[in-house]
Amino acid sequence: MKTLLVLAIAVLVAVPVLAAELPAGSPEPNLLLAGLVKTGGPATSSSSDGVVSPRESHLGQALELPASEFYPSDEPTEVAADFDLKLPEEELPDSDIPLTLNDKVQYFLSYFQGRARPVFARWLSRSERYLPMMKEVLRKESLPEDLVYVAMIESGFSPHAYSVASAVGPWQFMSGTGKRYSLRIDGWIDERRDPLKSTVAAALYLKELYGLFNKDWYLAAAGYNAGENKILRAIDMYNSRDFWELSKGSYLKRETKDYVPKLLAAAIIAKEPHKYGFADVAYLPPIEFDTVPIPTQTDLDIVARLCDMPVQALRDLNPELRRWATPPDYPGYELKLPKGKKELFAAEYAKVPVDKRYTPKVLYTRYRMKRGDTLARVASRYGTTTKVLTELNHLRKTKKLRGRLLTIPVQPESHDAPVNFVAKKDSREFHKYYTVKKGDTLYSLARRFNVSTRILSAWNDIKGKIALRTGRRIIVAKYVEKSGAMVPVVNEKS
Repeated sequence: MKTLLVLAIAVLVAVPVLAAELPAGSPEPNLLLAGLVKTGGPATSSSSDGVVSPRESHLGQALELPASEFYPSDEPTEVAADFDLKLPEEELPDSDIPLTLNDKVQYFLSYFQGRARPVFARWLSRSERYLPMMKEVLRKESLPEDLVYVAMIESGFSPHAYSVASAVGPWQFMSGTGKRYSLRIDGWIDERRDPLKSTVAAALYLKELYGLFNKDWYLAAAGYNAGENKILRAIDMYNSRDFWELSKGSYLKRETKDYVPKLLAAAIIAKEPHKYGFADVAYLPPIEFDTVPIPTQTDLDIVARLCDMPVQALRDLNPELRRWATPPDYPGYELKLPKGKKELFAAEYAKVPVDKRYTPKVLYTRYRMKRGDTLARVASRYGTTTKVLTELNHLRKTKKLRGRLLTIPVQPESHDAPVNFVAKKDSREFHKYYTVKKGDTLYSLARRFNVSTRILSAWNDIKGKIALRTGRRIIVAKYVEKSGAMVPVVNEKS
């Protein structure tokens, strides 16, 4: 009896110490204690608070969730009373990537079952929509099919996922890496969001990393997260090709140190969800589609009408399309249609005259000519011609232009323009965006876009005299569409 009392006191004393050692965002001590009781061994490890945003919750940081899937606070999420936390058995599921069970992997197994359970359940539900297609791509590239779980921890299999670092799509490609693997990214299309094409690109990248790191999938996965050069420097620095040894050093970010155990934990649960409390997940049906080549630029609403389907359903099948139509300079673009609609579309599409397949959407802005402006310079800035400006504004060659308020057609479909329009959701208000370049200042941009620095600061929440960061995307104009024309919300300096 005395022995039991001493043991109980020891456990009670150990719990606060254990909690004190845990980094922010770790599972609650009662869950960890449950792990001790169930396994007879430690259930702790280094936590993940990978860099996503310093103001977001630790859960969101650890899982690198898209912004829409962050929890609203950092308070612990209680586990339902009838939910039995199941820590893994010693026997791991069959896998074509090497699975390991250590403290760090066990930590994420507990995490995904505890605080992250609602999010992980959504990931599982969405997974079946893309797993068959993605596994087929990996199989064709002679790669392990279980690499699909890289997409799970990157995005939860969401084509619309994005990060604060501007990584996009189910495989979270940065722009440079995406283009390196032939993904087209411009104002009309972002193929990082295409589940099929981005999977092909990810397969090629992972295959390259696997060869680079002497056929070690843990190092390849770490390289996918941090970049191959970062991992190569770590190997040279620590004279080791063992991922777990590299993780003991301080050179790699915690995000990268946690990436592999997070991947392994996700794969273990996803392959045997019933063993870890996810038997009740309702899986989405696998995505099925046919592809058809589109010879010329075509409005999506025309395609939807010919296929007798809602245009939003068509957009959902083609999340890479950013505008209302297929790309203008992409002959033979492969558009995805619901399975069984290919023949119907082909027959009906052939009846549509080429000049009726696409409707340009011309929007208008206003600009007041300033000292030093010329008609040619303004026309070039807005992607139009002096002839168009002259006719639209009834200009005479002898008339002075300084101070004149011009109406200017803006073609938002021009992806080469330095600015672009984005419609606010559920609104007819449009925002004109500009990406800050080296040397730009608030004052120079205010002059360039004919707006006051005060308004520019208000639109972009710029406080005080903060320097504009190169690469930042800012609002430089606001418009509302009225009768097909773009009317500025604010078009004068104030």
